[in-house]
Amino acid sequence: MKQDIDLLKRTFEIAPAFISWSILVIFMLFAFLRPMEYAFFIITFDIFWVIRLIYLTSLLVIAHRRLNKEKNKNWLSLTQTLINYRRHDIYQAVIFPVYKEGPQVLIPSLEALKNTNYPKHKMIVVMAFEERVKDSGEKADILESRYKDCFFAFLSTFHPDGITGQMRTKGANATWAAKKLKEFVDKQKIKYEDVIVSCFDADTCVEKEYFGCLLYHYLTADNPLRCSYQPMPVYNNNIWYAPSFARIIEITSSYYQLIDSMRLEKFITFSSHSMSFKTLIDVGYWPVDKISDDSLIYWKAYLHYNGDYKVVPMYITVSMDVAYGKNLLQTLIVQYKQKRRWAWGIEVFPYVMLKFRGNKAIPFKIKLRKAFHILDSHISWATWGIILTIISPLPIIFSANLFKGAVIGFNLPRITGVLFNLTNITILLWMILSLSLLPPRPKDLKFIASIKIFTQWLFVPFVTMLIGSTPALDAQTRLALGRYMEFAYTEKKRS
Repeated sequence: MKQDIDLLKRTFEIAPAFISWSILVIFMLFAFLRPMEYAFFIITFDIFWVIRLIYLTSLLVIAHRRLNKEKNKNWLSLTQTLINYRRHDIYQAVIFPVYKEGPQVLIPSLEALKNTNYPKHKMIVVMAFEERVKDSGEKADILESRYKDCFFAFLSTFHPDGITGQMRTKGANATWAAKKLKEFVDKQKIKYEDVIVSCFDADTCVEKEYFGCLLYHYLTADNPLRCSYQPMPVYNNNIWYAPSFARIIEITSSYYQLIDSMRLEKFITFSSHSMSFKTLIDVGYWPVDKISDDSLIYWKAYLHYNGDYKVVPMYITVSMDVAYGKNLLQTLIVQYKQKRRWAWGIEVFPYVMLKFRGNKAIPFKIKLRKAFHILDSHISWATWGIILTIISPLPIIFSANLFKGAVIGFNLPRITGVLFNLTNITILLWMILSLSLLPPRPKDLKFIASIKIFTQWLFVPFVTMLIGSTPALDAQTRLALGRYMEFAYTEKKRS
């Protein structure tokens, strides 16, 4: 029985990479062996891509307008108009898993909490340190001396190393902290359903109205215990000081999250997110042996409640750091490793498929659709950039003589040109939208920095191929070969 499950698990681990590589190889072979037929096919593919891009851009515009409309509302005052208003009964607990981040990163995150429009005597802050990091105690003392009287409670936890069945991941640390939080809540005799817990990356700075917005959505949800609550991530903390191509990568990451917020069936938790503390306890906390804790906590809840679980989008931002290194090459390496870690989210596919196998309560059609959504997003991520930037031009480059005198040879460059211009128009729109998400230019930076904000969009083709598809293909291949990744820490840099 165990051997059968292990074989099935390996099959599901191999499947994404097999599909992605098969698509790329078939495209390559078709381009060289049947260039004429391939030219017709690639025109169809490009048209489909442009239609999809226009569709996604439309969703982005709608989500962007909603974000601008809602992010600055006084949400806390809106909760007072609700029939089931219980602000004084709801506690906001925030867990910050910390690894090597120092006070220069952690203090701005805590200052953002202190400046929120929410009663501080109803806020519990948990700084979740790793015991194996030597200066964790020193950092805890610094933060406690500064913030212990600012909130209802300010707790420091230290996750032991080497616990059986655990990996060195953020999820393992967050779970340890959540269990310590449970002990504190029990002592205070607070009901679990009266605590909303948020798990934030160490560099996460929340908007002033974040917790009011979270409370409003919690109180207005049909079943608040069957929901996660997802804000819109932006990478504004150090964006003005980051290299241009690193900025463009993070801006597009924010865009895809905005787009997915308009497609609720595909919308899952990512990075910083919130949920009922009772729900977190009932589903068994975050996974302690997986890297993708932020997305897997959604799937754990979805499976625990037999599909009766969803993610509620909150059109309010949380700001994090752009990842970059000391120079261009190091920045490229840092970004590649970070995106490969994100792409390692494909590990949810074998996890979900094995859990679906033993779950009879979720209809087969829904299981099939959910499995398709996981594969579609990850395989598209791993293949489309390579196809568009590398494989598509091959027939024109290597079979130019074949197209001379042919109708397709006359039309192909013109059709491709029109599609290219349409793509540029959408990129221009993305560029304009990005300006409204930027924080004000720091006074120590000259006007030339604003010019670079525009020119950074020239990196889009490079980003699409090298930092777009390649890390995702790398992650899928590693999973297929059984070369399981360890959690890769991304160093935070502040000017």
